[in-house]
Amino acid sequence: MSFLEVYGIGLAVTLGLMALLWLYSLKLKNSSIVDIFWGAGFVIVNWLYFTFTPDGFLPRKLLIAILVTVWGLRLTTHIFTRNWGKPEDFRYQKWRQENGNRWWWWSFFQVFFLQGVLLWIISAPLLAAQFSSQPAYLTFFDYLGLVVWLVGFYFEAMGDYQLSQFLSKPENKGKIMDRGVWRYTRHPNYFGDSAQWWGYYLIAASAGGWWTIFSPIIMTTLLLRVSGVALLEKTMSAKPGYKEYMEKTSAFIPWFPRNK
Repeated sequence: MSFLEVYGIGLAVTLGLMALLWLYSLKLKNSSIVDIFWGAGFVIVNWLYFTFTPDGFLPRKLLIAILVTVWGLRLTTHIFTRNWGKPEDFRYQKWRQENGNRWWWWSFFQVFFLQGVLLWIISAPLLAAQFSSQPAYLTFFDYLGLVVWLVGFYFEAMGDYQLSQFLSKPENKGKIMDRGVWRYTRHPNYFGDSAQWWGYYLIAASAGGWWTIFSPIIMTTLLLRVSGVALLEKTMSAKPGYKEYMEKTSAFIPWFPRNK
C-alpha cells in the first residue's frame, strides 16, 4: 500500500470513531468527552499505521509506537480521572448555549469532525516514521528524538502530577502553583506536550519524513495560541498573585525564574 492509501485509512478510522463518540456525547449531553479521546485517538491511529506498514524498519516502528502509546494513554487517563463526575467543560457549555437547539448536530462539525481532522493531519509523522524501510538502523535523529521526547514527557507528566497534588490540598485554595516544574515554566504540561511531538518529528525525519514538520508546528500553535496557553492565561490573569508569577516565570520554554 502507498503512503497516501495508509494515511487515508487513518482518516476513515479517525472520523468513524469520532462519529461514534459524537453519538455517545448526545446521550451524555456532554461534548467534552472528546478531550478524553484525544490521546487515545493517536494511540489507535499509530497502531493502525504500524499494522499497515509491514516493510518499515521494525526497531523504529516499535520506538515511535511505544512512545506514542505511553504518551497517549497517560494523557487520556489523566483527563479521564480529572473530569470524572464533573459537568461539561465551560468551553462546550458556552457553545451549547450559543447554538441552542441546533447544537446536537452542529457539535459534530464544530467539535468532533474538526478534532478528528486535526488528529489525522497531526499524525503524519507517526506514519512517516514507520513507512520507510530505510535507513535500516537507528540514526542520530532517532536518538535525539527520544531524548527530546523524554524531556517533554517529564515536564508534562510531572506538571500534571504536581498540580493535581497541589489542588488536592485545601490549604492551597486560591494560591498560585509555582513549585516544582511550575517554577521554571507557567505551562509545563503544554511545553511537554509540544516537545514530545517535536521528538516524534525527529524520529520521522530520520526515516525521510522531513516534510511532516507541519505536524509539530500545528500542535505547538494549538497549545500556544488556541486551546492551551492563550486560553488559560486569559482566565488566570485576573487571579491574585498571577501577575507576579508571570513577571518571574517563563511562559512556555522552561528557564530559571527571573528576579522581580
